[in-house]
Amino acid sequence: MKNIKHNLQINSSPTQVFEALTTSKGLGNWWTTEVDAQPKEGYINFFGFGDLGFCKMEIKELIENKSVFWKCMDGDKEWVGTNLSFELIAEGENTILKFSHMDWREESDFFGFCNYQWGRYLESLKRLCETGKGEPFKT
Repeated sequence: MKNIKHNLQINSSPTQVFEALTTSKGLGNWWTTEVDAQPKEGYINFFGFGDLGFCKMEIKELIENKSVFWKCMDGDKEWVGTNLSFELIAEGENTILKFSHMDWREESDFFGFCNYQWGRYLESLKRLCETGKGEPFKT
């Protein structure tokens, strides 16, 4: 299995980053504006990307201000069955985010595209938490 991994420092508290990763408002301000999400284990978050598609992520685990774990239940065939984790590590008043999109079957062209896009959207998450303004996909 293949994995995408990104680590970055966010000059914001783990509380603020966790909120941006677990609420419709937060996710809609950095990833995509078409979102239905709740910070509740077992809930299936919906993320729409207009004509490009959608994904449904089951929340498998939430540890407040520490980690978020999703399993892709529906969407692009290369994503279905993959797992995503966001690990938050407090470092003073800042947060180290360790992101992984795991269990890809192969390193396809789409895998490479998604690797780039995750880096771009995680930078949007960083900007949202540091400045109050991210750059989500707008439907």
